[in-house]
Amino acid sequence: MIDAHAHVLTEAMIAGIARDVPGLAPRLTRLDDEAAVLEILDVRQNPFPRAAWDLERRFADMAAQRVDMQVVCNIPHTFLYEGDAGAADAVSEIQNEAIGALGRAHPGRLAGLATAPMQDPVRAAATLARAVTAHGLRGLHIGSNIAGRNLDDPALDAVWEVADQHGLLVLVHPHKVVAAERMRSYYLTNLIGNPLETTIAAASLVFGGVIERHPRVRFLLSHAGGFVPFQAGRFRHGWRVRPEPRARLKGDPAESLDRLLYDSITHAPGPLRFLLEEVGPERILFGTDYPFDMGTASGVEEVEAAIADPAARNAILSGNARRLLGLED
Repeated sequence: MIDAHAHVLTEAMIAGIARDVPGLAPRLTRLDDEAAVLEILDVRQNPFPRAAWDLERRFADMAAQRVDMQVVCNIPHTFLYEGDAGAADAVSEIQNEAIGALGRAHPGRLAGLATAPMQDPVRAAATLARAVTAHGLRGLHIGSNIAGRNLDDPALDAVWEVADQHGLLVLVHPHKVVAAERMRSYYLTNLIGNPLETTIAAASLVFGGVIERHPRVRFLLSHAGGFVPFQAGRFRHGWRVRPEPRARLKGDPAESLDRLLYDSITHAPGPLRFLLEEVGPERILFGTDYPFDMGTASGVEEVEAAIADPAARNAILSGNARRLLGLED
């Protein structure tokens, strides 16, 4: 069982950032044995789970959740796209080096995705190339927008070219959600804002021609793609009847939509079965969003309960990640 969507911020990473980039050092204030408050720039996460930094807790949870391997990436709080690019790059390098080291120290249990200072695409492209060639990382973890700019920003082509060259998986994660001022109540910034952010990111990648121009990049959408699977027909219809969706996309959007990948986090069997029917088993990767409370601690059982076909279950729970990330048996 390979979890393709998990996050990590170890105490060694925090110490490295505090040493080299003290102005951006995450601060952990322990609440109890299970959680802390995390503060970095204007972000305050309460609670921040111990499993994010405690590897022994992580491995115990993996065993309890029947997860054999995690593909880990940085926490979205450390994207730092709104900050100074040089400082953000230093933080990215510290995390990439540490995540690569985790994979080497725990082969078969951990593999990693890179982060990069996307506000400076040329610098980010170099950081991503180094993460792959020097640190052994398998792809890129990216926010759904870059300091308010959508992922079809032409400047980002420098990053997509590196990802295309290496045939990388790119996990798109919601970040700094749109219309947050209207979603202050009821935790709507996460319940609605996160899937909406992922949907905007996906639509930008499709209609901006990013997927069309970079066919070897595999974009993996968090949280089962937000609203994309349910609204893909609307995207296709709009392209047929309106001029605006044709402005930058040369071909039929169906071709780009058909290359999007989705994690399995739906929190209910019906939507997961719908996703399977819409996109097929080869385009869904098992994910948990570990260790956050809006993820799932019973993801394997959720996939098994929702999907009856053994071949489809095996593809989602293991086979697709092995194929797309080049993981050894």
